[in-house]
Amino acid sequence: MIMADEENQPKDKMEAIVNLCKRRGFVFQSSDIYGGFRSTWDFGPLGVLLKKNVKDAWFKAMVQDRDDVVGLDSAILMPPAVWEASGHLAGFTDPLVECSVCHQRYRQDQLEVDSDGNPLAPKCPQDKKNVCQLGEAKNFNLMFKTFVGPVEDSANVAYLRPETAQGIFLNFVNILNTTRMKPPFGIAQIGKSFRNEITPGNFIFRTREFEQMEMEFFVPPDQGPQWYEYWKNERMKWYQNLGISSDEIRLRDHEQDELSHYSTGTSDIEFMYPWGWGELEGVAQRTDFDLKAHSQHSGLDLSYYDQQTNERYVPYVVEPAAGCDRATLAFLLSAYCEDEVNGESRTVLKLHKDLAPYKAAVLPLSKKEELVSTTKKIADILRPLMHIDVDVTQSIGKRYRRQDEIGTPTCITIDFDTLEDNAVTVRDRDTTKQERIPISNLENFMCA
Repeated sequence: MIMADEENQPKDKMEAIVNLCKRRGFVFQSSDIYGGFRSTWDFGPLGVLLKKNVKDAWFKAMVQDRDDVVGLDSAILMPPAVWEASGHLAGFTDPLVECSVCHQRYRQDQLEVDSDGNPLAPKCPQDKKNVCQLGEAKNFNLMFKTFVGPVEDSANVAYLRPETAQGIFLNFVNILNTTRMKPPFGIAQIGKSFRNEITPGNFIFRTREFEQMEMEFFVPPDQGPQWYEYWKNERMKWYQNLGISSDEIRLRDHEQDELSHYSTGTSDIEFMYPWGWGELEGVAQRTDFDLKAHSQHSGLDLSYYDQQTNERYVPYVVEPAAGCDRATLAFLLSAYCEDEVNGESRTVLKLHKDLAPYKAAVLPLSKKEELVSTTKKIADILRPLMHIDVDVTQSIGKRYRRQDEIGTPTCITIDFDTLEDNAVTVRDRDTTKQERIPISNLENFMCA
């Protein structure tokens, strides 16, 4: 019998998740043996599987299951001309103010303000007299700058991309010329982006190096509003279909003063993190800003000619852009649960089966050779089909708890009866119910 006790739920779920991630090999602090490097994280053996499953689920929904979206993997390094055309060189900035005592810098828009609207100085640890002063706000560009080639001069400047979207726009004509796609159609991409965030934090929520899952959907201008509504609904359903409950997620339309200069409408899909609502994904109507900007700066025509209507136009773009790391954190938080099974407490990650790092754990009841050899045979059957774990140490109860904690949906136990009836005991993670399955049916059972 399973009993969930709200009083036994962790007071700080974020702390519980961070501890679980380190203890079980989901996420480690980067450069840990050197004291760590702020805002950088390494995904361990289980974390890399979970994150890959998130990306695979996104790519399947956006590309594989559709006939109007294709994939792309564009370069991370791009020349300054790209970012000048996109507006990032001039406008991708945060206003910073600096403490005159400790010289710590703060984003002006994240500070509390007084009754006159002036930013209030945070408490300075070096200011014994409590007379801390903030300097004037200065704009700070968030892009990482580097140099290509042996000489570090202005002619060799390049930037790490702060978003994957621009690589899609640059390849718009290439994809038109090499595929049979025509508007409305989309180009989807998963890849690393880099932003020199001033105030990273909340574990893997806000980092300087992160992965994005972005899609640009190119449409005739008059179809922009209807596709905007379509993609808002589709993207909400994706999270819910993978296990996030409706009370943990919401769709929030941007106010007029929040909109980017190129947007006629933007909505954020937000998750209720332990610290409050936070953005998982943005769905934006980018209009024709990007293609027109790159046409102007490159001198190349990025319009589309519709032979059926004998019309040439620059497509409008609807962009669903998700953070992979943020989504991974949201799925972990949503799945985390503490309950009791027959009077014994356990921690369990109730991850959707498509996201779980291991789909099954194969567990011999003991280390006796006849059980271990049968375990190997079953593992050999399943391993080509899915990621599995084979665990032979400690009692079967402790092994069940270990698999519950890392989110494995199914445990397959090989016992001495298996040697007689060629069947195994299959245990469900969430209900803990067990049933006997013939080994001959196991492959179909697990792939159902």
